[in-house]
Amino acid sequence: MAPTAPPVTVPLPRTATGTTASWYERVLGWPLAGGPPVQLVTGVLFDVLELPADAGAAVLRRPLATGPVALMGRRMRFLVAAGSADELEGLLEWLEWGGVALDLTALGTGGRITAPLPPGHLVGPGENPRGAAVWLRPPEQGCEALLPALPAHGQGAGPGLGEDSAGPGLVRLVAAAATECHRARLRRRTAPARRVVTGGLPEGQPRFS
Repeated sequence: MAPTAPPVTVPLPRTATGTTASWYERVLGWPLAGGPPVQLVTGVLFDVLELPADAGAAVLRRPLATGPVALMGRRMRFLVAAGSADELEGLLEWLEWGGVALDLTALGTGGRITAPLPPGHLVGPGENPRGAAVWLRPPEQGCEALLPALPAHGQGAGPGLGEDSAGPGLVRLVAAAATECHRARLRRRTAPARRVVTGGLPEGQPRFS
């Protein structure tokens, strides 16, 4: 019988989970929890403003400064300064959006979001299924200091709509997000009406005999 070669041990490839966790911990210094998939902890270095993806895309088209922005499925997530989640309800009231169904929420202390793959990560087969979290505007080291926030005490009147010394104004971002959430909701409600057909022709289309 011919001698049998000993089995060759092949090291396992580095997983996407390991690469993701390492990048967030070593490069950004962000706290993680759980996994897989890797989870980013909110309420420590940043909070998250979350809204429907179509409304979020409209916000991104505005000439508005934002922090990092992620997309997961049909939800878009804007990173804002830690503590901002506690201010959302009051800001919406102040902006006269109180009581309006906007589908605009915030995650703060105790919250988690799925960590998007690091920018430039080469996705392998099966690593990035449809709907996985991705960065639209990726974070950079130290970006927490420039996240949208309320003005520092004594700067401006009321919550303030301008940019403060720490970064983009939170109120400006919330105002834009609320407006686009409302517009997106109205579009969804009226879109089916525009597609109503009568006798095989679009509504209002002239009929010929």
